[in-house]
Amino acid sequence: MDRVGDLTLFLRVLDLGSITAAAHSLDLSVAVASQRLKRLERELGVRLLHRTTRRLHPTPEGAVLAQQGRALVEDLESLGAGLREAATEVAGTLRVTLSATFGRQYVSPLLPAFLAEHPKLRMAVHLSDQVVDLVSEGFDLAIRIGALEDSGLVARRIAPNRRLLCASPDYLRRRGRPLHPEQLAQHECLLLVGSQGRQDVWRLQDPQGKEVAVRVNGRYESNFGELLRDAAVAGEGIAVHSLWHVADDLRAGRLEVVLPMYPPATTAISAVMPQRRLVPPRVRAFIDLLAARFGENPPWEQGLPSLVG
Repeated sequence: MDRVGDLTLFLRVLDLGSITAAAHSLDLSVAVASQRLKRLERELGVRLLHRTTRRLHPTPEGAVLAQQGRALVEDLESLGAGLREAATEVAGTLRVTLSATFGRQYVSPLLPAFLAEHPKLRMAVHLSDQVVDLVSEGFDLAIRIGALEDSGLVARRIAPNRRLLCASPDYLRRRGRPLHPEQLAQHECLLLVGSQGRQDVWRLQDPQGKEVAVRVNGRYESNFGELLRDAAVAGEGIAVHSLWHVADDLRAGRLEVVLPMYPPATTAISAVMPQRRLVPPRVRAFIDLLAARFGENPPWEQGLPSLVG
């Protein structure tokens, strides 16, 4: 039963003054329009209209329904128009969650121009290194770094996530430069504590592509990569980092690559979104922007071919 349609018909009768005019404006027959108005009155249990010599007028109950119902119908029409617009234009609110450091360092500078290009778009950006549930938290998409867990989400790769071991020149002068992964056991290693616990087994790739797993230790650990990067720059030890995270430090000489022939496996930077049949244009536009700006030869890797293997 189309209660909103019946209410719309009732309001149109009041606006135009007759059932005939209202029916024609809504492409209904007069008989169908009359039946629907009677149905609405039966459902509500009140009389909504009374007829004078020239036109229909609302009863007191009809006036109350018109006053409150008109706002409801207008809100629904506005909502429908907004949804239709969002389905065909880059519009509405784009809710995205990002890795805190990557989002601040590489995505944030792109947002002013993106918003200027799409004036009907609003953005809500959430920065966190925690993996959030996109569906329950209401996000359109996430930008995630590293291997993805199996899920019902849809992922699109937007850039490689190359990783490396690094340390400051001062640390390497004091402690020496390891030449083989086994020698890492004699070094101070800076450890990340993540959702799977203390990451004290480093899995590296030898020149033949085989995995070499080494258990490491050190006096410094953190759940936040920024602190480990700061500690590495300060000479506190050797850290595993994504290249995007330390590229500027490598260029400036604050950090150097350790064991370049034994890097950790490359993973991916991915755009992840809930499974859905129709992807909103705002989501497609944002993912296309990141893929175009980053891609397989991302800006943070440029100028570093001699520094990384």
